[in-house]
Amino acid sequence: KNFEIIGLIGKYKDLGKNVLGYPVIGTDDDLSSLRSKVDNAVIGIGQIKNFEPRYKAYELLKFNNYTIPNIISNNAYVSPSALVNEGSTVGHQAIINARTSIGKCCILNSKSLVEHGCSIGDFCHISTGVLINGDVEIGNNCFIGSGTIIREGVSIPSNSVISAGKCIMGWPIEQN
Repeated sequence: KNFEIIGLIGKYKDLGKNVLGYPVIGTDDDLSSLRSKVDNAVIGIGQIKNFEPRYKAYELLKFNNYTIPNIISNNAYVSPSALVNEGSTVGHQAIINARTSIGKCCILNSKSLVEHGCSIGDFCHISTGVLINGDVEIGNNCFIGSGTIIREGVSIPSNSVISAGKCIMGWPIEQN
């Protein structure tokens, strides 16, 4: 589905400015009044080590009865048997294979690969170029850094932060 961006929500100091060609039309305080004009809202806050800003934005949007759609690049592949929950973003050339479940408000960044049978919890950030092999379970609120490789069958507990370039053969993380 295609969406039209009518504007961004930002900080008071940014009102009236343009960011990447889009006007900042309000702040969090304006979400209630904007709801009568707009049904959908997308969370554009990234997540590095801390899921809480995305979580707070999600709660505020839900409180104001917005629909939070998935944003999936036309250049991504999502298997028909995969489930991508509300508010998740799937970047360019990302691949989500068969029987995989992606939680709500996740970021699967460009060129990330999630193989068959994986389960990724809510509010996770899977960074660029991450390779997640089959039947991996990742808990809620996790950050997986760019270029990380996770071996098949590994379980990563909630609230884990894995820095870039790690090779996870089991949990806890084995040192190279």
